[in-house]
Amino acid sequence: MNRPLVGTLATAVLGAAALVGTVGTAHAAPQHVDRHKTKAVDFAGTVALSNCSGSIVKMPTSQPNDPALVMSNGHCLESGMPGAGEVVVDQPSSRSFTLLDKSAGTLGRIKATKVAYATMTDTDVSIYQTGSTYAQIEQKYGIKPLELATDHPAKGAGISVVSGYWKKIYSCNIDGFVPTLKEGDWTWKDSVRYTPQCQTIGGTSGSPVIDTTTGKVAAINNTGNEDGEKCTVNNPCEVDESGNVTVHKGINYAQETYGIPKCFGVGNKLDLSAEGCTLPKPAATRR
Repeated sequence: MNRPLVGTLATAVLGAAALVGTVGTAHAAPQHVDRHKTKAVDFAGTVALSNCSGSIVKMPTSQPNDPALVMSNGHCLESGMPGAGEVVVDQPSSRSFTLLDKSAGTLGRIKATKVAYATMTDTDVSIYQTGSTYAQIEQKYGIKPLELATDHPAKGAGISVVSGYWKKIYSCNIDGFVPTLKEGDWTWKDSVRYTPQCQTIGGTSGSPVIDTTTGKVAAINNTGNEDGEKCTVNNPCEVDESGNVTVHKGINYAQETYGIPKCFGVGNKLDLSAEGCTLPKPAATRR
């Protein structure tokens, strides 16, 4: 995992993980997207956590007066990494996030009221609900949220991984998709593999992966193979649809986010029973 940073840089403990999507391999760009045009990507809408990166995100149905949501990795939770199969829902939180402007300057801080959803199963995501609305954040800081895409990302698409923690942008392309990515006790589905140019590091965990054509969030940065080991912590391995295991030392990964909007309804309220929602459910609600 692109491990979260704990304490000072001298005592950094790195860590990361994945996100949701249906298993797939070769995905073409939607016909209505012109891949020859690109949008400038900056830090507006991103945040820095105490140990990771993140972003203020909205669903396509989110309204200005809805409580703003902040997205990061599940392994970045202040309560520690969720175990395999564990799902966190509606957990009180007072975590604060440093809001950045387009040039990575500090604007101020916003605070969470709860962890709306978090897991490291099938994906690696945490979504915090804050005490501020999108309209309040825009009025006070001039910052709009990043929008989550609802289409599966495309192979070859240009992407920017925007780290609020390091105030750095990594640019590369989507090299392909991994049916199953295994790391330690965790397993993630339909992960995004970067081309080698995106050399993400600890602290970049939770960074939004922005499609440079649409300007929307296509995935969330989470992990990479550091030492060439197979399926161990910080050394994820790829498992194809036939069960073959492959290791790519130095290659980094993200988890798709296009399925998340189907799990949030009116008022940005989480609804894991909504039609089309595939996020893992807490054990007590599984059927």
